[in-house]
Formats: sequence, structure tokens, C-alpha cells
Amino acid sequence: MDQMFYQTLLNSVTDGIYFVDAERRITYWNKAAERLSGYTAAEMVGKICSENLLRHEDESGCALCEKGCPLAATLCDGKEKHHSVFMRHKLGHKVPVTVQASPMLDSGGKIVGAVEVFAENSESLNIRREMELLRKEVLTDKLTGIGNRRYAEITMRNLDHAMEQNLAPFGVLFIDIDDFKAVNDTFGHYIGDQVIHMVAQTLMSSLRFLDVICRWGGEEFVVFVPNTTIENLTGMAERLRKIVQNAWLMHDGEKVSVTASFGGAMSQHNEYSIAVLTRADKQLYHCKNSGRNRTVIDNTEEKRLACPNA
Repeated sequence: MDQMFYQTLLNSVTDGIYFVDAERRITYWNKAAERLSGYTAAEMVGKICSENLLRHEDESGCALCEKGCPLAATLCDGKEKHHSVFMRHKLGHKVPVTVQASPMLDSGGKIVGAVEVFAENSESLNIRREMELLRKEVLTDKLTGIGNRRYAEITMRNLDHAMEQNLAPFGVLFIDIDDFKAVNDTFGHYIGDQVIHMVAQTLMSSLRFLDVICRWGGEEFVVFVPNTTIENLTGMAERLRKIVQNAWLMHDGEKVSVTASFGGAMSQHNEYSIAVLTRADKQLYHCKNSGRNRTVIDNTEEKRLACPNA
């Protein structure tokens, strides 16, 4: 089997793997090592691991590259080493990992290098997963599976911060299901809930990765669209309106479908997100009064309320 086969095999595993020679110079760095550390093979191959790029530390914060390096110990005594340590990611944060260092021997049994295999610490990973599940439970609307009102408020604070720091523009869409009371009166509240869920999931599946959709309350939704323009926001609103109009669910052999009205607004220079949301809500009101199942986007250039510390 050739070298390419082994390289493909090593790149397919989920654990980070790297080789060093007798001087601890890195000779190989697999794809999982790139993912876990943030450093590419091009950045790492040829470097000496004692240069402390990964800055392995124990629980007390002692730098193992200076004293207690598992690879260095393995190169000295030829024995495998197992440790739980913290690795510095390229972006600066620490990643808890388990490491296993093993010697590499030539045909005569001489130590010519070592291999280290590292993986995210499973105990820490489980804790983080539990925290993520808790976060989702607190910030997710149970009926629809999208963000709840609290998540919307957090998103608004983040948008305000981005505006303060980078003058990053954003758009807001306020959405309301048309004549929703008639759905409840005709089919009952259970089907009404299913309709709300259908609309929420239909909207969410049609958004970009960075866009945020939340249930504002009842049959109302809000979509926050970062880094956009008035043209893109208008096009998005109309596209979403048509998608909702063409969605339906079946009940007792009958199609149940609804339409929705969209009000929207673009942020102006140093404008609070609550002010943008208020303008979008005002446009939704105009939309309802002018016939429903349509989009109305505010494109005025009035002087807006400035963000704090602007």
C-alpha cells in the first residue's frame, strides 16, 4: 500500500494525529488536527512542537511544552503517555483534550520520532452538549422550534452592539398570519397550533444561515436579517410571502393553508434595533389595512434614535 493510502486513512479519522521526528519537528498533521486546533497542515508541518503553538497546559495552567511534555517524555523513554490537558486553539480559546503519545521506532528498535493522537475530552464535551441543550430549551419556542421572544431580545442586543462597533446594517421583518382567528374557529386550536408550526418551519427553512427567526407571540414572527440592503430585504420578504402562501397541511382530507402579511424596515445610521422593529411593525399595520397577503417595506430616510455610546 502506498503513502497516499495511509494519508487518506489518517485524514478520515476523527482524532487529531501528528508525527514528530527525534527533534520534535512536526512531519505530519491530519485533517482532524486542523479542525480541533484551527491550524492547517501548512502552518504546522516543519514547526517544532516545543515552539508552544498549541500550548498544552495541565489543570493548574502549567505549560507542558516547557516541562512535562508527553511527546518529549516518549522520545526519551520509548513508553506511551496518556494525559488530559488543555490545548490552545488558534483563535485563542482553550480546548480540553486527551492526548496519547507513542514512540516511532526504526527496524533496529531506535526511537526516531513519536506520534500524538488527541481528541476533545469526552467528559467536557458532554458537559458542553448539556449546556447547549439547556440553552436551546430556554431560548426555543416549544410549539414552533424556532427562537422565542427572549432569543429575539438577545438578538436585538447583538445587532445593537454590531451597529455600535462596525456600523453593520440590518433589516427586520415583522410577519403576521392573516385571519388566524378564522383558522381556530373553523378547525380548532389544535390545527391552529399546527398551522403556526407549519408557517414557522416554512419560514426558517427558507432563510440564510445568519438570519434569525423568532416567534414574537401568538401568530406573529420576527426575522432579523444582518448585513443586507433594502433591495435584498424587499426581495426576501416577497419570496417568503409566496412560500407561505403555497404551503399547506392536510386535515380530514382538506388542505389547510394561510397567507401572511410582511412589514419590514432597514436600520439607519446608529439606530436602535427596537426602533427598526417598531417601524417594521408600523408597516405591517399598513399592510393589514391595505388588504393583507402582501409586503410593505419602510424605505424612508428620517433621522433615527441613536444607539447608546454612539
